[in-house]
Amino acid sequence: MTEHNRAHNFNAGPSILPLPVLEQAQKELIDFKGTGMSVMEISHRSKEFEAVIAEAEQDLRTLMGIPSNYKVLFLQGGATLQFAMVPMNLRPAGASADYIVTGSWSKSAYKEAQKFGATKSVFSAEADNFNHLPKQEDLKLDPQAAYLYFTSNETIHGVEFNSDPVPPSGVPLIVDTSSDFISRPMDVSKYGLIYAGAQKNAGPAGVVVTIIREDLLERVPANLPTMMDYKVQVAGGSMHNTPPCFSIYMVGLVFKWALGLGGLSEVQRRNETKANVIYQTIDESGGFYKGHAQADCRSKMNITFRLPNEELENTFASEAKKLNMIGLKGHRSVGGLRASTYNALPLESAQALAGFMKEFQRKHG
Repeated sequence: MTEHNRAHNFNAGPSILPLPVLEQAQKELIDFKGTGMSVMEISHRSKEFEAVIAEAEQDLRTLMGIPSNYKVLFLQGGATLQFAMVPMNLRPAGASADYIVTGSWSKSAYKEAQKFGATKSVFSAEADNFNHLPKQEDLKLDPQAAYLYFTSNETIHGVEFNSDPVPPSGVPLIVDTSSDFISRPMDVSKYGLIYAGAQKNAGPAGVVVTIIREDLLERVPANLPTMMDYKVQVAGGSMHNTPPCFSIYMVGLVFKWALGLGGLSEVQRRNETKANVIYQTIDESGGFYKGHAQADCRSKMNITFRLPNEELENTFASEAKKLNMIGLKGHRSVGGLRASTYNALPLESAQALAGFMKEFQRKHG
């Protein structure tokens, strides 16, 4: 058990939230800042909620160093809706877009983009069950592409880019950062658009954060469905309709928490420490535990591994659950085990898992 008898929560999403954030939300749940109402009850047009969303945006700008020529949006529909919104808004008629397919989520984005126009896969690791990432020279990029799209961290397969692909000059770089958002510093100016579903590192499910460079808004065609139009969303300040108020409030608290830790450099240091504890256990197991991803692209957010057989994997997950280690079963499409070590996971949970892994190998190896 962790502090407050909380589980060792390795869920891949919705996932663990920082305890101080939960405690503040609990404290303010019934009466938010003297309003006599919960954040879930106040009008999104009220000055109180306008302050919530404005503060969340400003704290994110500070946390990530977002330049002034980028717009920040708090949208709905999760990352999956962005799979459609990106090509609908940013790929002009007759143009093609390049996609790097490195796992289930980038594959889904690629398939969705194909529904709306010309889409090219410039790399796919599917033949190797998505266990590695491309080198720059592996990419067959179109210098006329509307954009180059990639997923920085694949939640299901556990691969993460350590250095971003470089698009041809003038081609915007689009990235889905859902499962490693605010886990490390990013140079926002490298990207045309960044988006992330909140429910892994930034908050509860219900809101997706989208950061878009202003000049790309000029590409948005007329007559898109209103809720899928970036221009409409920017003009409405993310409040063209009623936004997911409580999720935005929670995301804002998480941004403050990360700033309070010392910012994304400190967050990154903590995440690397946690991941190394578990990867070292895998590497020192003599092959009893085998990581899915190749060593040079292993995710610091989603650690995927296998045991000698499926029966042992089921036993592992079952025995871990008895010790209140939750969410360790791998995704049904991949199997095996997966430990998600997002920002809010305490080091003690990673250490507890590593200790359990060593004891499990001693008993079953």
